[in-house]
Amino acid sequence: MPKRSVIFFITGCIIVTLTLALFIFVKMNYVVPILMYHSVSPFATKENRLSVSHASFERQMRFLKDRHYNVVSLTSLAEMIKHKQRIPRRTVVLTFDDGYRDNFTYAFPVLKKYNLPATMFVIINEIGRSQGDRLTWDQIHQMKRSGIITFGSHALGPEPLVNIAHPAELKNEIFDSKRALEEKLKTPVEAFSYPEGRFNPAIRQLVKDAGYTVAVATSPGKGYPDDDVWALKRLRISSTSDNLFVFWFEITGIYTFIKEHRDDP
Repeated sequence: MPKRSVIFFITGCIIVTLTLALFIFVKMNYVVPILMYHSVSPFATKENRLSVSHASFERQMRFLKDRHYNVVSLTSLAEMIKHKQRIPRRTVVLTFDDGYRDNFTYAFPVLKKYNLPATMFVIINEIGRSQGDRLTWDQIHQMKRSGIITFGSHALGPEPLVNIAHPAELKNEIFDSKRALEEKLKTPVEAFSYPEGRFNPAIRQLVKDAGYTVAVATSPGKGYPDDDVWALKRLRISSTSDNLFVFWFEITGIYTFIKEHRDDP
């Protein structure tokens, strides 16, 4: 075999091997992106890591729609994981924490425009509070009637559950918030979001015992399983995602792996 042909053959083998290795790496470390939003407002600032501008949110949702991403509800994803079903390529889940009033004013119309389902987690004791910065029950009912918004519990109050020492109080945060939502919405509440994304095994068990079928955290850690439906990992979306290339990279499905390892020594 001529020398040039040998070089081409070896180069081709290397390319095929590297491509196969990359494919295996991506498949082994792929995690369905569950996006975590908070405030969506035209008044968002880069200093507020919990806010996304209305314009950026619109671009991101249009990006998902135009490129035919498979946007599913959180409970649908949980069912696919539980039953070990094949999850369609480019599946994405949208979630919102804290129940900001601007979710109704700015995010909801965009979600309706593109017909994208989302789960919103509300802090029960803050609904309709006097500051006027949280959703009201009327707004919650309007969004629920749309058929694209599902509501879940973010506990009774904003205190991280890991900070609550009294067992009865801890149980109330999880059980009573579910009961309150179900009484108001007249429908089962299946999803729970840990305040500040923090939990421990005892808290996780209480969430499961309360009858939730899915719960979301933030970053349980690189050693934590990706398929625990009572502690699914999420990606916080902030002003850093204003750039659509950054947004695309975050929803590739391997960003969770990179995020969990980037602080390693």
